[in-house]
Amino acid sequence: MNTTGHKLQRRRRWVQASFFALFLLAPPLDLFRFDLTLGHLIVLGQPWRLGIDAFQRGEIGPGGVALNLLLYGFLPLLIVGGGLIYSAWRWGRLYCGWLCPHFSVVETINGAMLRASGKPSLWEPKPLPMLQPDGVVRAPKRRWWPLAWAMALFFAFLWAVALLTYLLPPMEIYANLLNGELTANQFRFIAVATAVLFIEFMFARHLFCRFGCAVGLFQSLAWMANDRAMVVGFQTKRATECNTCNNACDNICPMRLKPRTLKRKMFTCTECAQCITACATVKRGVEEGTLLRWVEGDEAQPVITGRVKSEVGSVKGEK
Repeated sequence: MNTTGHKLQRRRRWVQASFFALFLLAPPLDLFRFDLTLGHLIVLGQPWRLGIDAFQRGEIGPGGVALNLLLYGFLPLLIVGGGLIYSAWRWGRLYCGWLCPHFSVVETINGAMLRASGKPSLWEPKPLPMLQPDGVVRAPKRRWWPLAWAMALFFAFLWAVALLTYLLPPMEIYANLLNGELTANQFRFIAVATAVLFIEFMFARHLFCRFGCAVGLFQSLAWMANDRAMVVGFQTKRATECNTCNNACDNICPMRLKPRTLKRKMFTCTECAQCITACATVKRGVEEGTLLRWVEGDEAQPVITGRVKSEVGSVKGEK
């Protein structure tokens, strides 16, 4: 693998793993959760109340409630939501490709399915080429199927338990699990959530990211509104060099997109840069280097205007 691309992907995997750990540990560390038994949020170990209960008890007036709603309700949502939208507006769906705990599961199970069937998902029309960007030939082996199913079940159960700890005292849930003493409602929540997530992890994954995730949708809309935002750019003047490649950039994309095309056709790009890494690996040793790279500002304009389509439309793999 190209050294620079390898370092980038290794860094991205570490960031993903760290955020996934934060996703699991936030409730037991009281960093962030909503406790149904207490009826309020807990943020950084402190109760986070809007003051409505205090207003009902007559402890504060309407002005105090309004101030609390502004400071503890509207303002945090504006900061978090605004920050996410601004990040997407400028750099695309970086949250999805670099942080999202769901997308890290998508990529992990994709890898197991590729090993088992040669396809990253059950809905891929045909197996991907066995020749990898680094020149290794990887033939699918059916013995990987049990691992793929086990991964989907494991992550579904892990997610179900984690989601429940965001709603009920985490230590109570962990103790009940270890002692086999889950309450009826706790058992039903974990069982149903595990079943639903297992189906999603096995059969949907990137399809959910593309068509069902509201967080991803709003990021994509913000990104599309900025013609100067960071995007994967393709050196169209070197397009003929793609004829010696087996579409490595298309094959590796976890969202099943085609990176050498217009931005509007890359609406759900997660900026994971795997296509860039794959191209850099294929072109290792070539002085000009990769044909794909992140661009922004004026350099992003060709990906918007349609020049990419007119110059690349005949290249193998572009449709």
